[in-house]
Amino acid sequence: MIYHLIAEAKTATADLLVKESGLDPGVVESSLCRLQRYFLIERAGENIRVMSVGESLIRSQIQYSDDMPFTIENGVIREKKK
Repeated sequence: MIYHLIAEAKTATADLLVKESGLDPGVVESSLCRLQRYFLIERAGENIRVMSVGESLIRSQIQYSDDMPFTIENGVIREKKK
């Protein structure tokens, strides 16, 4: 439910998700933590957005591989500085 609300809004905040879902703030925060851990969303300050499939795959590889030549900063995929 939370993922779909974020996807519909393009960007959201935790407060907006609590309001739109009617769920307890703790439940929303737990959902956001899970979605972020599984590389489905990205948080930048208070803003939350759905990550693309490509971003999710690269973020997952970056997490588990130190030799990846890319980083992701604020949704932008960049080549690592050497």
